[in-house]
Amino acid sequence: MDCKIRYKPAFAAIFVTLQPGESITAEAGAMTSADGRIDMTTEFSGGVFAALLKKFFGGESLFVNTFKNPTQKPLTLVLTQATIGDIIGLDLRGRSLCFQPGAYICHTPGVQLGVQWAGLKSWFSGEGLFKLKASGRGKVFFGAYGGLTRKQVEGEFIVDTGHLVAYEPSIQMNIGLAGGLLGSMTSGEGFVNRLTGTGEIYLQSRSIDGLVKFLRPKF
Repeated sequence: MDCKIRYKPAFAAIFVTLQPGESITAEAGAMTSADGRIDMTTEFSGGVFAALLKKFFGGESLFVNTFKNPTQKPLTLVLTQATIGDIIGLDLRGRSLCFQPGAYICHTPGVQLGVQWAGLKSWFSGEGLFKLKASGRGKVFFGAYGGLTRKQVEGEFIVDTGHLVAYEPSIQMNIGLAGGLLGSMTSGEGFVNRLTGTGEIYLQSRSIDGLVKFLRPKF
């Protein structure tokens, strides 16, 4: 399977070439275009129970689509995300990665989708009780609103809510005020994610919530 990310960084899309018998699984609605001979099947994301948790408590789609090449010739498929921004393809190599709602796009065979309890603090910040979790051996693709930055966390790291895209399960997420009560409210920063532990995180340069707040007074 050949996967190339084009139109980076602002309008990234994944161009997939499926060899005979190969398949790739994607978030519902991720397909931009596909060869007419590709077979598509729809199933619950990670199983019925996990799909329901992700849908109602994590803000994810209930279903995923699997695209398979049933022919003897290479076929092409294009996948993308709903927001304007960059996309990363990461080879898990036995690791796990948790995603904020809407970040996951697709994965290759060998990757398993599940859920991880995120806690009431995550729910309080508007980011769901459960996180989509990808694990196993294969490649997972995820995207962001704006640019994507990889950061190695060792100890404590503060991220404004809405800018965290993905993180390793070894990272603990706590919600707190940016500063003192008065300063947090008057500075416009409010609540932030206080991340602790050791592991990788991925950040996006823009925030959907920030865009909504900017546009709301104009309508």
